[in-house]
Amino acid sequence: MKTFSAKPADIDKKWIIIDAEGVVLGRLASIVAMRLRGKHKATFTPHMDMGDNVIVINADKVQLTGNKRNEHYYWHTGHPGGIKSRTKQQILEGAHPERVVMKAVQRMLPGNRLSRRQMTNLRVYAGAEHPHEAQSPEVLDVKSMNSKNTRVAS
Repeated sequence: MKTFSAKPADIDKKWIIIDAEGVVLGRLASIVAMRLRGKHKATFTPHMDMGDNVIVINADKVQLTGNKRNEHYYWHTGHPGGIKSRTKQQILEGAHPERVVMKAVQRMLPGNRLSRRQMTNLRVYAGAEHPHEAQSPEVLDVKSMNSKNTRVAS
């Protein structure tokens, strides 16, 4: 019995669309990361880009639990004393709320060249509109997978 190792000709990529409205960010990011890597397929091969193309819409309506809205993202400008930060709340209310989802997914992938290439298969949009209708993406309903995927307002 031999271990199966996928070749580039064996890879079948699909287009998946996920609506992030009302979905908890961490649970959404883990599902998207799994789809990008291809771990949901029986033919998963760790060193190949087996994952699907994922479109996430309504990223500005993603939910955060607990006190995570006050967590900071840090970066440095390269100048002395140039450390900058913004909270997740500021980014979600700002001009680019899709960056919160992209960063969450990126941090759930391993930090190597393959995962950087897999991140190019992720498209995140703040609103409900996207330009990928020609690919006829399949809808993946993350809300109905588990009752914990949606945040109940308390």
